[in-house]
Amino acid sequence: MAVTQQLRAESDFDQLPDDIATSANIADIEEKKGFTSHFVFVIEVKTKGGSKYLIYRRYRQFYALQSKLEERFGPESKATPYTCILPKLPAKVYVGVKQEIAEMRIPALNAYMKHLLSLPIWVLMDEDVRIFFYQSSYDAEQVPQALRRLRPRTRKVKSASPQGAGFDRMAAPRAEALFDFTGNSKLELNFKVGDVIFLLSRINKDWLEGTVRGTTGIFPVSFVKILKDFPEEDDPTNWLRCYYYEDTISTIKDIAVEEDLKSTPLFKDLLELMRREFRREDIALNYQDAEGDLVRLLSDEDVRLMVKWTQGLPSQKHLFPWKLHITPEDNYKVYNTAP
Repeated sequence: MAVTQQLRAESDFDQLPDDIATSANIADIEEKKGFTSHFVFVIEVKTKGGSKYLIYRRYRQFYALQSKLEERFGPESKATPYTCILPKLPAKVYVGVKQEIAEMRIPALNAYMKHLLSLPIWVLMDEDVRIFFYQSSYDAEQVPQALRRLRPRTRKVKSASPQGAGFDRMAAPRAEALFDFTGNSKLELNFKVGDVIFLLSRINKDWLEGTVRGTTGIFPVSFVKILKDFPEEDDPTNWLRCYYYEDTISTIKDIAVEEDLKSTPLFKDLLELMRREFRREDIALNYQDAEGDLVRLLSDEDVRLMVKWTQGLPSQKHLFPWKLHITPEDNYKVYNTAP
């Protein structure tokens, strides 16, 4: 008899809250780009109460969870009297194509989650297990690339709807259609050029959800002009400001990265990101010190020093406090060499 069935028979399982995850399966993998390109697993989670939702997890999050569980509940653990045989996680892979590695891991990770969610209730109730399977606000904002037919989460619109009494049309987030748009599925909103679309939610950086003439759906940002955007705090994007020098010309470029503002990248990942963005291999990364002089970055330690130096400086919301200055690799005239 399965462990879950045993728990149900003993009524222990029935006493668990409805939001406890009972099953999880990987529906897809997707490429994400932060300081480095990586793949996440799109996981459909089902709860005891019957809810279903998607979460997005990297392999390293599986690995971190497994390490905590082994320390807490593994056979050798002395942290608690409650121990059990934990599932085995597929090992780390250091060489290979990232997408192929992620694809190969799917069966083993599905088996891992199935075993994990059949363990005794003290494991199911563990804080780290619950957080791992919890749908965060970031998870809820994503639209799976290959699962477009899943209905995204929609804000309920009652008396404050465009058709409702007391609705302030000028205060509501809204957009004007620049082109006709005909959706490819029932999820997508149809509209004509010139239509005013009232915005309900930001699905991701490329798609919005809105309503026009009583119909609600999602649509591409590129087809509309934003007349009134959502409040700034609704935008989860963080930006890295870069100053690019070529000859005597300096340009500014803000690069969107899906990383926390407190994160510190590796030097090689930062260099590769800049090479992709500016399409040049022969570049050097620099930051500006307190005197206004450029300091070249050459290692992970240099990056850590840059990040640490900027921690006390004033910063703007959604903008990394440190800035990068991109110069030609062989141009040493940009540095102050005066004694």
